[in-house]
Amino acid sequence: MSDAHDEHESAIKTPKQLIVAVIAAFVVPIICIVLLVQFVTSDKLPNAGADAQTPEAIAARIQPVSDVGYTFKDASGPKQLLSGEELYKSTCSACHGAGVAGAPKFGDASAWAPRLKAGYDTVVGHALHGLNAMPAKGGNPDLDDVEVARAVVYMANNSGGSFKEPEVKEVAAAPAAEAAK
Repeated sequence: MSDAHDEHESAIKTPKQLIVAVIAAFVVPIICIVLLVQFVTSDKLPNAGADAQTPEAIAARIQPVSDVGYTFKDASGPKQLLSGEELYKSTCSACHGAGVAGAPKFGDASAWAPRLKAGYDTVVGHALHGLNAMPAKGGNPDLDDVEVARAVVYMANNSGGSFKEPEVKEVAAAPAAEAAK
């Protein structure tokens, strides 16, 4: 019977290798400890929030939410009409951006072609009064008819159409002029 299973060989075969292994067993942990102490005691720690305590960063965190990205509008002031692009981005893109519920995608000339053949008045009428899954005025009853027409022209013209931008009637200026008298 062989005693081979009781024998094992060490990775250290010479006294020189033993000395190197003993020195490495002491030096490597000491180097790790020194590096950790240096990291912890350094002045500026990366990603540790050192910049988060500057006065500017604190002021940005505690400023009122209403000051960021909100514009207050005077409800009694004259209505500012949105451009076609602004209205598309705020309202129409929800469905026309992805083609939801059969809506023709923005820029898809083949999907818009049959609608464009129907003419400006028909397409604007569908936008104003709704058609199939599309609600009247895109679901926003506060929109002015001119705003909706501008959005239709913007979407149609970017999808192969050549509609003319609707003209704005000066209806809002007349009541303001009468009130000033």
